[in-house]
Amino acid sequence: MSTPVYIAFEGAEGCGKSTQARRLAGALDAVLTRETGGTRIGQRLRAILHDTDVTDLNDHAETLIVAADRAQHLAEVVRPALESGRHVVSDRSVYSTLAYQGYGRGLPVADVRSINVWAVADTWPDLVLLLTVPDNVTARRMSKRELDRFERAGDDFHRRVQNGFAEMAAADPDRWVIVDASGPIDKVSATIRRAVSERLGV
Repeated sequence: MSTPVYIAFEGAEGCGKSTQARRLAGALDAVLTRETGGTRIGQRLRAILHDTDVTDLNDHAETLIVAADRAQHLAEVVRPALESGRHVVSDRSVYSTLAYQGYGRGLPVADVRSINVWAVADTWPDLVLLLTVPDNVTARRMSKRELDRFERAGDDFHRRVQNGFAEMAAADPDRWVIVDASGPIDKVSATIRRAVSERLGV
């Protein structure tokens, strides 16, 4: 049996992360989870973060709420799964906080990272799959859904988030794989499965 691995999907809103995470988890017989909201406590925290009626949440408070969700998620879901020998596939991870609250909100990325180093301890994803799609594809997909608080944050915010993901991927190519997710779902899934096999041997 191969050593259990922790794989995270990252990317902008509407890039297809949830679909591809579900497909990969099925292919690997992995535990499928998500951030935020991957636990019962996390669901309550997520409700605050994504509620469009919440208009006065301080950026620092938002960052701490997300870190709290992550600490609970890793303790309750991710670490126990890995310790039991199961692979874990997560729809978002610590890198979303760096992108959204750091690059997106404009908080010092080093400070956001420091908070999350404490929250995650040594449990960082072994592989990060960054799904990218052209802006027009994102706009088309988002037009078909009711937008939450983050999705309504505006084009400039989401552009900073995307740039943040790109910078992190460029800085750590051994951990990140950039995947063009604009094509047919089956083709994207095959590309992801091949990358996981080549990088992690699973």
